[in-house]
Amino acid sequence: MAITVGMVSLGCPKNQMDAELMLATLEHDGLELVADAALADVVIVNTCGFIGDAKQEAIDTILELAQLKKEGQIKKLVVTGCLAQRYQDELATELPECDAVLGLGANADIAAVVRRVMEGETVRSYPSRRAWKLDGDRVQTTPHFFAYMRVGDGCNNCCTYCAIPLIRGGLRSREMTSLVEEATALAQNGVKELVLVAQDTTLYGQDLYGESRLVELLEALCDVQGIEWIRLLYCYPEHVTDALLEVMARQPKIVKYMDLPLQHASGHVLESMHRPGDRETLTALIRRIREAVPGITLRTTVMTGFPGETEEDFEELCEFLNDVRFERLGCFSYSAEEGTKAAQMPDQIPQEIKDQRREIVMQQQERISQEWLEAQIGKTVDVLVESFDRYAECWFGRTASDAPDIDGKVFFTAEKDVAPGDIVSVEIIDYMDWDLVGVCEE
Repeated sequence: MAITVGMVSLGCPKNQMDAELMLATLEHDGLELVADAALADVVIVNTCGFIGDAKQEAIDTILELAQLKKEGQIKKLVVTGCLAQRYQDELATELPECDAVLGLGANADIAAVVRRVMEGETVRSYPSRRAWKLDGDRVQTTPHFFAYMRVGDGCNNCCTYCAIPLIRGGLRSREMTSLVEEATALAQNGVKELVLVAQDTTLYGQDLYGESRLVELLEALCDVQGIEWIRLLYCYPEHVTDALLEVMARQPKIVKYMDLPLQHASGHVLESMHRPGDRETLTALIRRIREAVPGITLRTTVMTGFPGETEEDFEELCEFLNDVRFERLGCFSYSAEEGTKAAQMPDQIPQEIKDQRREIVMQQQERISQEWLEAQIGKTVDVLVESFDRYAECWFGRTASDAPDIDGKVFFTAEKDVAPGDIVSVEIIDYMDWDLVGVCEE
């Protein structure tokens, strides 16, 4: 009887790419994949270890599955991903319930590890991260009509608060030919939207070609038949070039959406973060982007409570956000991560103040978002249909202004036959919370 394997993948889409590659490796080795991890012989937890909340989620998940193992519902527990890479000795010592703890480089051996633990072995393996290839066959875990595509891994930016270079290492881009081949295969399987991800998407190709080749990659992906939307996430502001903006404005397949993780607007705080710029330069950048790509939707992420952030710094951030008015925004409280320079800085901010400031930012953004939503009423927009909500008795999907899993939805009724993966025209008639409401009459 085949060994059954379940996967619980936590964290960001980049981590999800590791999960999809591992699932394909397991399947090719003759192991049986099951959707419900609690019904598997072996459960693999692909962990995130970026910030405190993500680490806690990973530990809680491991402990829940360890209880299922104790009760005999599952047989073996394997832990991999960023948390396992970062806290190798700690996980192995403090969570002996784990039959295997694997660094990222051991993902290539995942099928062999599953067989070894089923034979009673305890595995601890931490080879070089580069032993894990970034391309190859994958089991798509997103709906059939959209897929993430990781253009590279690791990061060279070395922001003082970020543990990614410690976990993932430096920038490692994929070959352009491999990416185009993958996009072609995905399109043949019904994918209409490609969401490009990396730790810093704008630096794609710097390590391979000596310069960023993101523009050339976008041009090549636009030629792939069947792909209708191409979306960019994780674009660092200092690497947004005129050439990138020009291709976004010119190519209809590239949705007018950009994710810019700015983190702050105070020059003092940004310098401490080892990030370039200040309020003036960032305001100019936003103006340049919007002038070059009319109608673009901009998402950003900001951080409150970075060490040394004064009330004046925080007020400057709020004023900046109120002035530039991002259509999409996420905010999180600073988390001191072991091994980072910021964790050793003086003037650490109490958690209560960090959280208070975060709440103020989100309340301000809620007002800005409500105004944006209200301005959409009366417009007709293209919507990528996701599914039917049987409780609300209507369809829902996303516009070009909505990235999967992080932005809003459009809930709509339809007077014609529609199906998940269709792109339909919807007239917006109302909004609720963070979502739009519309009618598809064509």
